[in-house]
Amino acid sequence: MDYRRFGRTNLSLSVLSLGTMRALASEAVFRDTLTAGLALGINHIETAQGYGTSERWLGAFLNTAAVPDNLVITTKITPQPNAATMAQRIEESLERLGLTYIHCLAIHGLNTPEHLAWVSDPQGCMAAVRQFQAEGRLGHVGFSTHGSREVIEGAIATNQFDFVNLHYYYFFQRHASILDLATERDMGIFIISPGDKGGMLYTPPAQLEELCAPFTPLELTYRWLLADPRITTLSTGPAVPAELAPLAKLTDRTQPLTVAELAALERISAQESAALGSDRCAQCYDCLPCPEAINIPEVLRLRNLAVAYDMQAFGEYRYRMFENAGHWFPGRKANRCTDCGDCLPRCPEKLDIPTLLRDAHDRLQGPARRRLWGN
Repeated sequence: MDYRRFGRTNLSLSVLSLGTMRALASEAVFRDTLTAGLALGINHIETAQGYGTSERWLGAFLNTAAVPDNLVITTKITPQPNAATMAQRIEESLERLGLTYIHCLAIHGLNTPEHLAWVSDPQGCMAAVRQFQAEGRLGHVGFSTHGSREVIEGAIATNQFDFVNLHYYYFFQRHASILDLATERDMGIFIISPGDKGGMLYTPPAQLEELCAPFTPLELTYRWLLADPRITTLSTGPAVPAELAPLAKLTDRTQPLTVAELAALERISAQESAALGSDRCAQCYDCLPCPEAINIPEVLRLRNLAVAYDMQAFGEYRYRMFENAGHWFPGRKANRCTDCGDCLPRCPEKLDIPTLLRDAHDRLQGPARRRLWGN
């Protein structure tokens, strides 16, 4: 396992981290998954208050299992409007984890301008964080985000955070400039769930497998990230121990991309251009804001992936989140388009955006699901 410096925290983290959001089928599965991760040389485990029983199960594991001396624990707590509530939340995490000290705390889901205002308020939730740090009960503080690039830049500009948990993948490069900004501030960079949110790459479509051969799509996306020296660590987020097995050969492959890997990435890029032609959305975001609050670039990104690589299951999975996940996945579905044309003059690609939105909705809405209480 290779290890990298986690920015100005000066912690040395394994380049693969163990996120615990998905390993919740049972406490036995949870324990076995953690044990398998530690056996690979992983020394960073991430949990969150929002991950069901994860904090409590992790606390039990830490109390009974043999863990390495260099093990680093991160937990995440959602932004709070005041210091008192945040202090209560931190106490709850310490109790569930059975710890007197937590190495890293991430503000979980700093997603909106309102959240940014809360962490910028000198008397707000960060006042409680600083108090716990002063008492020696909390180490470093960062934030995770599903927010816009503008919100992320605003959070970094506060200079309150030592690290950032970021969505950034080969199939979502919108936040490339955030890596530069965080690196300039000497912040640790933790990439969130590249196997799942990066394209459901544990179960890729056959077309994508063929384009990536002789590598798997999962292997190639991990290598693309690990070859970037700005990135400290990637969250593996396995649901079961077996999902860690394909990563064993990647633990020390942090060198620049090979000729063969670059060739595979070129095939992927060429396929996108060939399949989408003049309908390809280049992800410039100039079409926003939409009067109907449709997240046009994300809708069209999912369409890009479905058309170019048959990533239909991933597209449907993410598209279903619109209007169902609040600020964690903002925006309305594409069928809300009224053909107002507001976006058209702003698109440098001159895309027929209303037509593409309708096509995306038809492709990605998936089969109708009968409600349990329906007739």
